[in-house]
Amino acid sequence: MQKQAIFQARLLPYVLVAPQLAIVLIFFYWPALQAVIQSFLLQDAFGLSTTFVWFENYLELFRDPSYFAAIVRTFFFSFAIAVSSLSFALLLAVMADKPLRGSILYRTLLIWPYAVAPPVVGVLWIFMLHPSLGVLSRYLRAMGVDWNPLLDGDQAAALIILAAAWKQISYNFLFFLAGLQAIPKSVLEAAAIDGARPMRRFWTVTFPLLSPTIFFLLVVNIVYAFFDTFGIIDTMTRGGPGTSTVTLVYKVYSDGLLGGNLGSSAAQSVILMVMVIVLTGIQFRFVERKVTY
Repeated sequence: MQKQAIFQARLLPYVLVAPQLAIVLIFFYWPALQAVIQSFLLQDAFGLSTTFVWFENYLELFRDPSYFAAIVRTFFFSFAIAVSSLSFALLLAVMADKPLRGSILYRTLLIWPYAVAPPVVGVLWIFMLHPSLGVLSRYLRAMGVDWNPLLDGDQAAALIILAAAWKQISYNFLFFLAGLQAIPKSVLEAAAIDGARPMRRFWTVTFPLLSPTIFFLLVVNIVYAFFDTFGIIDTMTRGGPGTSTVTLVYKVYSDGLLGGNLGSSAAQSVILMVMVIVLTGIQFRFVERKVTY
């Protein structure tokens, strides 16, 4: 017999849900509505005058070549971060799922980096790969690599991708490990009895059964790369050198808070929000077809 929650008072369910609804309304929907309204306004840097300009802020963005460069850069960063973090996390999860001595300790240590805040991640990687003070940069120079992300835009971009992917590996590892442990051992044993080698068993049995987890993590990692990499970029490069590491979310901050162009910043945040929603919808529409439940 299935148990059901029975509330004696009619208002009690609404009272229990009210705090969560209030948090969503106050901290998500209300700021989003304010951003939409602000995107149609032109305000001076001191906030003394405001003019309603309709879609002028959006048109200015679409006439700005640097904005399209930021879009391309953001998609490249998102793809690189998602692919690298998912690949390494899956590799570590497969290795940690084996019956090894001390595996619980290994799993715990692999989860720890997720508790580190993005700005702290940036500081850690700066200490390791700073061109003059970094520990790892000494080995790069010893191998003949002219490592200087403060001047080389490609190296700065690689450093951002490396730090952001490292931050997300722990989160992906946790879900991959749970997905691997949920796969019935009898299915893998049957494939082994049929003569399938470990690599073939992984690609024909394990990987398809992990497709729901992979799809979920793909959506989460792309959203992470679009939004949550701001702290890493601001700590490590501040968008430099030049604009080589300026993504859409960092451009919202630099144009709005640093540049004082609040209308353009609001328009950028609206476009970014719509872009992520559309991209997520495309993933659910096309990528989910490949998922095996």
